[in-house]
Amino acid sequence: MIEVLAAATGASITVAAMGLTGASRRNNEGREAVIRLTEAVNTVASRLDELHVDLKADRRETFTRLNDVEQRVAKLEARL
Repeated sequence: MIEVLAAATGASITVAAMGLTGASRRNNEGREAVIRLTEAVNTVASRLDELHVDLKADRRETFTRLNDVEQRVAKLEARL
């Protein structure tokens, strides 16, 4: 009878320990997933910032060229 009680107690402790280990592992996996996602969001944000700077430079160049063309056309129209 004592052996059965000891076996049941040992099995209960083992199941509880496995449950705690599993919960701890899930918690660690969740933490790692949050860290990876945060890093991915930071990477996307930095790339968007770079893209924004590139677009601003491209627009500046385009509008500068358009302004030059507009001035040339105005000079040609004034001659005619």
